[in-house]
Amino acid sequence: MKFNSAMSRALCSAALLLGVFPSMTHAQATPTNTPTATAVAAATAAKSGAWVVRDFRFHTGEVLPELRLNYITIGAPTGEPVLVLHGTTGSGVGMVNPAFAGELFGPGQALDASRYYIILPDAIGTGKSSKPSDGLRTKFPKYNYDDMVDAQYRLLTEHLGVKHLRMVIGNSMGGMQTWIWAHKYPDMMDIAVPMASMPTEMSGRNWMMRRLIVDSIRNDPAWMNGNYTKQPRSLQFASAFYATATNGGNQATYRLAPTREKADALLDERLNGPFAGDANDHLYQWDSSRDYNPSPYLDRIKATLLAINSADDERNPPELGVMEREIARVKNARLMLIPGSPQTSGHGTTARAIFWKKEVGELLASAPKLGK
Repeated sequence: MKFNSAMSRALCSAALLLGVFPSMTHAQATPTNTPTATAVAAATAAKSGAWVVRDFRFHTGEVLPELRLNYITIGAPTGEPVLVLHGTTGSGVGMVNPAFAGELFGPGQALDASRYYIILPDAIGTGKSSKPSDGLRTKFPKYNYDDMVDAQYRLLTEHLGVKHLRMVIGNSMGGMQTWIWAHKYPDMMDIAVPMASMPTEMSGRNWMMRRLIVDSIRNDPAWMNGNYTKQPRSLQFASAFYATATNGGNQATYRLAPTREKADALLDERLNGPFAGDANDHLYQWDSSRDYNPSPYLDRIKATLLAINSADDERNPPELGVMEREIARVKNARLMLIPGSPQTSGHGTTARAIFWKKEVGELLASAPKLGK
């Protein structure tokens, strides 16, 4: 199904609320060569779809009679397929914003939609894919990242008819899923670009903060074992706490809040602003990283791999030396570390393609094709 103009305007309105589009009164008022205009054009050209998998078996052995997988595609199916994977509690549509799609999907850009067939699925548990808030609540299967990747693989191969991918690229949770894709389906892609992620198990502050979100919701009496009638207040508080502690970057956050008064105002906005999330959905999403660990399988990766992290990433601090140790085990891989600066935003830096689009474009032009 193709997005019509009304759907495109709705998408732009949603993006405005999320803060990914600059303020504008109407898409037509925007110059045609800007990232915003490119993102709007991509949204208008996007086609949405959903596929229902019958009797999907999760890693726990649980079986869901019908698993809905939502997705959008941009570009013709005859183009070179590229899989784009979003972050925790996000969606494929959420990647169609000026900072990402606006820097990549336009004419002459690295992922020019006239050349590539860009596939952006909603992961299990979020977006318009099957999730606890659809009705099962805490009876929904306890999925993990492997389940998400297996579902994405089946969507591509069984429904969309994709036999090989030119590239898999993902950010944050999508970056972690890219590591899984690269080792679990090593013949499926030429290039893997995991961003804002590490190829090792959850640990340190990253996991502790995720547990605080999960435990804050579960320990809230208003959660009622998942059977709440209104969203527990703990959801927004824990989400704001996690985002403030593990995202934004020191320099950028200081620029936004250089005084106590401005810091209070920023925090109050995050604590009291519109928040559309569902407690069970968020609890499941954050908990799904609990057993993530591609480290034992890195030697299986065949794709040319470019890992992109930022030096000020609060969740994946480079000073630990973990990435250098692990990436050395991948045959054809390198790390691009974006230096921290007043323009970067910690863990959120890699969501802005301006920092790495040149390197990815060069990789697409030079990496060998492994598919038949």
